[in-house]
Amino acid sequence: MNAAGDIARGRSEPLRVLLVEDDPADVALIEEALDAHALPTTLRHVPDGVEAMAFLRHQGQYADAPRPELILLDLNMPRMNGREVLAAVKADPWLQSIPVVVFTTSSIDADVLASYTAHANAYISKPIDMDDFERVVGQIHRFYGRTATLPPSPRAD
Repeated sequence: MNAAGDIARGRSEPLRVLLVEDDPADVALIEEALDAHALPTTLRHVPDGVEAMAFLRHQGQYADAPRPELILLDLNMPRMNGREVLAAVKADPWLQSIPVVVFTTSSIDADVLASYTAHANAYISKPIDMDDFERVVGQIHRFYGRTATLPPSPRAD
């Protein structure tokens, strides 16, 4: 962690990430990758799209959930898949400014095109190699946590 670099870029707080992922093994890998790189992150996890939308809309048990600065979104999940979540987020005026990175096992051209058409900010196929997986998670965090200027949270009127 380079706190001075984070502060110089206006970031003094951990990056707030909502991970929408149904595979516990991938959740653990992402957590390990963030820890291995000592990346300042407040990671919240939900296992499917229904829970993601409840979290983002502060419903039920998520009434006090923090607004994420980044959503890492798997495509293939039960109940409400990532395609549906992406469409709902980008159609909602209060949520649409949150960057969404589709982080999935699929590398099918149709999934890539559909995700960008639905306004995904990035599409990344999960690497199979563990070292590559860790490296990619670190790159995502460094870009959104240090390099990119993220939009301010809109006021809820």
